Amino acid sequence: MPSSTPCSLVVMGVAGSGKSTLADAVARRLHRVCLEGDDFHGDTNRRKMAEGHPLTDDDRASWLAQLCEQLQQQPGAVLACSALKRSYRQQLRAASPGLRFAYLDIAAAPARQRVDARGGHFFSARLMASQFDTLEPPIGEPGVLHLDALRPLDELVAQVAAWMPPP
Repeated sequence: MPSSTPCSLVVMGVAGSGKSTLADAVARRLHRVCLEGDDFHGDTNRRKMAEGHPLTDDDRASWLAQLCEQLQQQPGAVLACSALKRSYRQQLRAASPGLRFAYLDIAAAPARQRVDARGGHFFSARLMASQFDTLEPPIGEPGVLHLDALRPLDELVAQVAAWMPPP
């Protein structure tokens, strides 16, 4: 990867881990574009999740393709995306050489509390168990920073900013 092309970052984890909040804060800190993965779900997927039905790999296929396209079009972007499975992360890596992942690790109880507390989001709290069932933690994968999702936001931002290579 040429040094003039900044590597992109995916802030990943289950619902309620703080992906969107951290991605936005890191993007502002690093002066980069922030992409919200949820914005790329189609109406069918949103409706399915709102009704409490977990998405399948087939449901996620076009969503992941769109995210790959966004990463290719916007090098250096910070993407908030669950990236629950290794195969999803591999697809994203293939689209964006040098891609890094900041993994927000959180237990089920605090994640559920956070999801229950937020309003106006299409994601149903009934899907929390399926998030943890689907999650394949990125342990041992290249380019992954493991973070405790319960740490203060400013601390998490500083950790990610220090870990990211300069553009």
